Amino acid sequence: MSSPRMTLPTQLVLRALLEEPTREMYGLEVCRAAGLPSGTIHPILTRLEKAGWLQSRWEKVDPVERGRPRRKYYCLDPNRVGAVLAALQRSDASAQALARLRPSLAGEAG
Repeated sequence: MSSPRMTLPTQLVLRALLEEPTREMYGLEVCRAAGLPSGTIHPILTRLEKAGWLQSRWEKVDPVERGRPRRKYYCLDPNRVGAVLAALQRSDASAQALARLRPSLAGEAG
């Protein structure tokens, strides 16, 4: 399994999921927790799931009875939490190095 691209939105999704690593969250919950729109979240969740970092399941409800579509729930794969943390640490280190090399890219006067 390869590591997914660690874009800023991907990092926000992972950080939201890491707040409670064993908790299952459906897409709109991830949107709210990460502060991102659903059009951004769902491709990221798919990419993370294909990379083996997430597990998912569809809820077992009758959509007609509930008056809404079924939800797909996601959570971090417990065996991949270490890889997620390591990838986020590498991303943080890269951002800090970039800020030192190019302060103007980090929003500082340079």
